Amino acid sequence: MRVGAFVLAAQFPGQGQGEALHRAVRTTEVAEESGLDSVWLAEHHFVPYGTCPSAVTLAGLLLGRTRRIRVGTAVSVLPNIHPVALGEQAALLHLLSGGRFSLGVGRGGPWVDLEVFGSGLRAYERDFPESLDLLLRWLREPRVSADGERYRFREVPVVPRPDELIGGAGGPEVVVACTSAKSVRLAAERALPMLLGMHCGDEEKAEMVALWRTHAIAAGHPPEKADAAAHVSAGVAQIADSRTEATETLVKAMPGWLRLGLGAHVTVDGRPRSMRDPVAYTELLCGLHPVGPPRLAADRLAATAERTGITRFALLVEGSGDLAATEENVRRMGAEVLSQLR
Repeated sequence: MRVGAFVLAAQFPGQGQGEALHRAVRTTEVAEESGLDSVWLAEHHFVPYGTCPSAVTLAGLLLGRTRRIRVGTAVSVLPNIHPVALGEQAALLHLLSGGRFSLGVGRGGPWVDLEVFGSGLRAYERDFPESLDLLLRWLREPRVSADGERYRFREVPVVPRPDELIGGAGGPEVVVACTSAKSVRLAAERALPMLLGMHCGDEEKAEMVALWRTHAIAAGHPPEKADAAAHVSAGVAQIADSRTEATETLVKAMPGWLRLGLGAHVTVDGRPRSMRDPVAYTELLCGLHPVGPPRLAADRLAATAERTGITRFALLVEGSGDLAATEENVRRMGAEVLSQLR
């Protein structure tokens, strides 16, 4: 079982953006000190839901400040960046960190980002498979050219080569955020592990894992490779002496952040959008994930692993919105929860 922190650099009401980013850095430092396996960094644009606009940039900083912990993006929004540019950055971080970097990618949403970065709605609605395949080729081949609908260029050498990691082989791990049957199939056909959202319960995640296995085998991947896929389950973790105390901490803080952050999203084409009720959503998350005393948290993680087959977790630990409380939450995860799982 590998348990990590999911870091959004969330800006809670009344906080500055620098404060949110500082909390993200401290969360990573404390996570390493506390024995967590990884940190996964979210990327958002123009909204206080998350104040990190470049997960790979923050990953570079954090890889330089740490020595053991794995750092991943959850996710880098592929429609907002050229796949080759992202591939070059991923290769650089992979090589210089000694293989501690994981590249999580996703399709993002139909947000105004597509207008600002000039990629257009098509990059979100149609071009993600082409972009993903170009990214994978860049991370696996010595020379790459492109002749697709979106990207066309002459053959160029890959520099730096991600497979030239000293003492190791292969490029960085690539994980795909999956929220639909279509994205599950896309990841499965390429044998890429999934990152599954914190809004999903165990039953839904188990169904997606089973669907991924079916598509992976149908695409020609061996059953043993499909069974060994290292999917990642996103969730929320809040450790306290009682379930009531942990739930109250999150219900007090998270709805204000969710209301402010999710409400700030603007669609690129004016399409109507609905938003979850922040209080109801917080309560849902508390019911799905390790929120409560250490024994309950350990049992909840073990149960999810048993029901879904997923043994890697990315858990939102900053739900209190407070730096000191977040640090304590992470330390208790390491000292009181991981010890029971291991």
